[in-house]
Amino acid sequence: MKVFLNSLLLLPLLIICSLESLIKLFLPKKKKSVTGEIVLITGAGHGIGRLTAYEFAKLKAKLILWDINKHGIEETAAQCRKLGAQAYSYVVDCSNREEIYSSAKKVKADVGDVSILVNNAGVVYTSDLFATQDPQIEKTFEVNVLAHFWTTKAFLPVMMKNNYGHIVTVASAAGHTTVPFLLAYCSSKFAAVGFHRALTDEVAALGRPGIKTTCLCPNFINTGFIKNPRTSLGPTLEPEEVVSKLMNGILTEQKMIFVPSSILILTALERILPERFLVILKQKINIRFDAVIGYKP
Repeated sequence: MKVFLNSLLLLPLLIICSLESLIKLFLPKKKKSVTGEIVLITGAGHGIGRLTAYEFAKLKAKLILWDINKHGIEETAAQCRKLGAQAYSYVVDCSNREEIYSSAKKVKADVGDVSILVNNAGVVYTSDLFATQDPQIEKTFEVNVLAHFWTTKAFLPVMMKNNYGHIVTVASAAGHTTVPFLLAYCSSKFAAVGFHRALTDEVAALGRPGIKTTCLCPNFINTGFIKNPRTSLGPTLEPEEVVSKLMNGILTEQKMIFVPSSILILTALERILPERFLVILKQKINIRFDAVIGYKP
């Protein structure tokens, strides 16, 4: 009874906060400047990471580019330089904790303190549990979530000292809802979303409001990682569209970015709709892609 009464006392505040959020939807959001900021992007040798690097380069940020693919990362760096930005490329395996830590030390010595960290590197294996090899499951978690811990531990201390910085987590809609034959991937992305939310609360609890956090959660993207994705929700997203939303979210300091925005509605409904209805709804959405099935009935 006491909890109920205390909750009622919060009702006026809920109404005020709700109205405030509604008004903000219709107001243009001021974008911050990132000129001269040292931006580190993992997985920058291709796809979302590469296009995000290009956008930061256009805004005259200083780029630190990590990827396991030497050729890809050098191509990205070269294009960033053509766009007028300073760019430094490092071959880094984000599944290797010690390599992350040693590369972070090198970055600090070579370039300086990172003020914007974009944890973008990711891997995906499209197969059921039986066809997914143990090393593939381990690598999925090492790259998709554990690497976020190691990079953040490496670069957050200076941000904390300065009460200034921005940590970006590239997750997925699969971090909020599940898809068959992406068991390891969904699990790792749920962990990545949890990492973002817990880190946001922890930085606030430690009294560092100047450190911002952003999490990107897109639907299927046309990057070639998942073969022939199809869904009744709409066409596969183009990388340029996703990066445009990501950059806007970073520059306006949004906490959570869903692409398309309808994903937010679906994830909210999943928490309140009856389970039987959800089964039918997922059948209607009909998510499909090429996958290896190891289970033999």
